Amino acid sequence: MTTAFNPDLDLILDRQVAASPAAVWRCWTEADLLKQWFCPAPWSVPEAEIDPTPGGIFRTVMAGPGGERVEEPAGCVLEAVPERRIAFTDSLGPGFRPRAGGFMTAVVTFEPHDGGTRYRALVRHASAEDRRKHEEMGFAEGWGAATTQLETLAASL
Repeated sequence: MTTAFNPDLDLILDRQVAASPAAVWRCWTEADLLKQWFCPAPWSVPEAEIDPTPGGIFRTVMAGPGGERVEEPAGCVLEAVPERRIAFTDSLGPGFRPRAGGFMTAVVTFEPHDGGTRYRALVRHASAEDRRKHEEMGFAEGWGAATTQLETLAASL
């Protein structure tokens, strides 16, 4: 799977995480761990399902402190290379079933680096407009805060 960055369509988060690729992988692929970090506090993830195999389900429900609830249709894992990469999309449902209204595809990589992990989340969009909307929704802040939560959890494993 290519991970070339297209600045017109993609957003990227690239940073060093003080935890091993194995621990970061677990946080991405075990639902009970995913629920602990996947969206920035004070929001939470009360429900998560993930089958880290190609065609497997990727589903989260996010809950806000004011009772908000964000539940999108289940997405699909496109690629899962243990301790190295996971890719998923909301453009397909489990079993690679096409669905309307997809917003993004994420390719998240974990590379051993300086005793920790180089963590890179490349988020692709179908249009420049979708990319802009995601950026304006707070991509950098939200994914950054979630990654800090992921790092804390992964380092504790």
